[in-house]
Amino acid sequence: MTRPATPRARPTGPRTAAFFDLDKTIIAKSSALAFSRPFYQGGLINRRAVLRSAYAQFVFLVGGADHDQMEKMREYLSALTRGWNVQQVREIVAETLHNLIDPIIYDEAASLIEQHHAAGRDVVIVSSSGSEVVEPIGALLGADHVIATRLKIEDGCYTGEIEYYAYAENKAAAIRELAEREGYDLADCYAYSDSSTDLPLLEAVGHPSAVNPDRALRKEAVAREWPVLVFDRPVELRRRLPEFSAPSGSVLTAVAIGTALVTAGVIWYAARRRRPAA
Repeated sequence: MTRPATPRARPTGPRTAAFFDLDKTIIAKSSALAFSRPFYQGGLINRRAVLRSAYAQFVFLVGGADHDQMEKMREYLSALTRGWNVQQVREIVAETLHNLIDPIIYDEAASLIEQHHAAGRDVVIVSSSGSEVVEPIGALLGADHVIATRLKIEDGCYTGEIEYYAYAENKAAAIRELAEREGYDLADCYAYSDSSTDLPLLEAVGHPSAVNPDRALRKEAVAREWPVLVFDRPVELRRRLPEFSAPSGSVLTAVAIGTALVTAGVIWYAARRRRPAA
């Protein structure tokens, strides 16, 4: 499927880009909760994890996670997904994805992406989620580049190792490398995120904006006089992009793997919040 190109202005000076975080910035909500039951039915997670994922989804959407929680999340998801079979995940998601694709993209984010393209800027999605889920979403939205976490797979299964973690300062370093390669002038670039863990990303550009910010990011944005944007209109992807068609088998596998990682993270976060203090 090829998305019709948005007409772009021809740049007259240095190239520029708009960098977007994914969760709660472009995507209205995590799909982890929706996938927890089919993963349970497929034997990937247990009943207790299904219940905890519901609580974790609420916590994630309301308050997010700080640096320490994200680091623990990374360790936990590595252990949880070790040995998961890609083919099994593909089959589970192929049967359930059509019920989970509905309100996934903020209408405001999709419009903003179109506006940046029309102004001649590249659009780059920068996410801590696995590249397997971020890349298909980027393709559907017409993103020019994707920066995401890369996981190691051997013999069709996860090894439990993370080759590259697109998080915090790593995001800022990645966009600087991309800017050098593509010729972007970061002082004229834009960035959007909901999380205080993305401060390095926002600080790296000349035009940062906080989108649906957590408490810490909102405080920083107000202090620095950054724009604070509210995205609250999720829209069905087929309605927003009429040319959208059902994902292919390879895309289903990609979305499944990325969702599995998010599920692992929110399950750990719920467990941590419920654990009594020592």
